[in-house]
Amino acid sequence: MEIPPPLEVDVISDVMCPWCFIGKRRLERAMELVPQRPFEIRWRPFQLDATIPPDGMDRQTYLDRKFGRDQAREIYANIEAVGAAEGIDFAFDRIEKSPNTLDAHRFIRWSANSGHQNQAVERLFAAFFIEGEDIGAKDVLLDVACEIGMDDQIVEQLLDSDADIELVEKEIALAHRMGVNGVPAFVIANRYIVMGAQSPELLADAFKRAADDMVEAPAEGS
Repeated sequence: MEIPPPLEVDVISDVMCPWCFIGKRRLERAMELVPQRPFEIRWRPFQLDATIPPDGMDRQTYLDRKFGRDQAREIYANIEAVGAAEGIDFAFDRIEKSPNTLDAHRFIRWSANSGHQNQAVERLFAAFFIEGEDIGAKDVLLDVACEIGMDDQIVEQLLDSDADIELVEKEIALAHRMGVNGVPAFVIANRYIVMGAQSPELLADAFKRAADDMVEAPAEGS
């Protein structure tokens, strides 16, 4: 039986977004619902708040400014419950700093070159939301590089430079032009955009429709 071409899914995400972590789990479950299809997953950058200083901001100060203390408590209690249903043990109380994620997105971009991108994204989510690490910090990114098998010396040289800052910022600007103002967003085969951490069933249905379009497209152009 001939293996069909991979279905390309671009996930627009920010690693400081808890709904993106939930969206990753739901994406994984959706892929299991379409076992006959190989996938090519690419992680694309987005910044929920690019105004956070490069060294980050005190977490409570950030939440108070963005939501107000009582509303933030309510919002994150709901996210904890949803995360638990997806097997994610959010530990928001461990987070001391809200990071600027520009360097994390550069790191994710470089991880694709060595085939480690999904591992990089998973590890950064876990480091931030479960372990309370500052994923905007150079030493944390280098530790992740070592853990997943990247060359940490090359990563360190790149982090010390301006490499790919402009490219990451251009990708974020492109996402906004596409109408993406919140994440996660899933761009499927450059045909469909699914906004939000939707159910695995909804994502799987979009995968199947996009795959059907890929089969029909050559016949329509013949």
